[in-house]
Amino acid sequence: MADSNFVDYVKIFCRSGRGGAGSVHFHRDRFTSKGGPDGGNGGRGGHVILRGNKQLWTLIHLKYRRHVLAENGEAGSSALKSGAGGKDNVVEVPLGTVARDAETGKFLFEITGHGQEKIIARGGRGGLGNASFKSATMQTPRFAQPGEDATEGWFILELKILADVGLVGFPNAGKSTLLSVVSAAKPKIGNYPFTTLVPNLGIVAYRDNLSFAMADIPGIIEGAHEGRGLGLRFLRHIERNAILLFMVPADSRKIKEEYDILINELRKHNPELLDKDRLLAITKSDLLDTELKNELNRELVQELPGIKRVFISSITGEGLNMLKDNLWAILNKE
Repeated sequence: MADSNFVDYVKIFCRSGRGGAGSVHFHRDRFTSKGGPDGGNGGRGGHVILRGNKQLWTLIHLKYRRHVLAENGEAGSSALKSGAGGKDNVVEVPLGTVARDAETGKFLFEITGHGQEKIIARGGRGGLGNASFKSATMQTPRFAQPGEDATEGWFILELKILADVGLVGFPNAGKSTLLSVVSAAKPKIGNYPFTTLVPNLGIVAYRDNLSFAMADIPGIIEGAHEGRGLGLRFLRHIERNAILLFMVPADSRKIKEEYDILINELRKHNPELLDKDRLLAITKSDLLDTELKNELNRELVQELPGIKRVFISSITGEGLNMLKDNLWAILNKE
């Protein structure tokens, strides 16, 4: 996914179709001059529907399509003929798309499955024709129902990337490099902060032709929950990951301090994120000799008890198989 092609937030106007009016008509032919009511019902207005498509990874196709309109239903006619229903307008979206009311911010629904459909603007019902009102006490009703009005409004669509493993770390922690090594993804890599400006998704090959999805989220900085750095724009992508892989470089001034800052930012954004499984990867471990690595490991046992960790190097490949083994075990635990 090229940077310019990744869009994870759009605001669109949706309007459903109006229901068709019922018909007021009485049967007439060459043999009948005063027949009974035979006005048909109006057709339903078209819905605006969101449908999940696993082949889509971005909302870019909606970036310049600001208005989504469905067709009106047609009016009923004589001989009990119902009007045709308005054509639904089906909009395909990536899995993980959340719909909200733009005015109130209210959560409406989330699309998580391929082919899953949700109505975002419901079409108006067609009106009943006068034949529907005929009764023993009303033989010749001279009225019919109008069709229901269309529904319309502005809606916000947000994409939360669906992945098994989400990479969490400061800018320049080696997240993009790891993703490029363990998958076929080709994220932008550079030796400066905020090289990654959009989330990247890669499929990691595992043993026996198995695989899992890994997402590289743009780097978090202290204060991200308040919008600093790339801020809230990308923190929401972490919400859909099953495992959070915290990545802290071996040459950091203090690994525990960086880890605590990351945990704090996630807690302030959404405390439920801390209920997810976690794994700590010490990146750039090729900078450490055996003695330094053992010393650092002893410190982490005391400072971060209970946090499973693995030393890795995306350059030399050190620890990558162990990392994948650990992630797979967590993903498939009972």
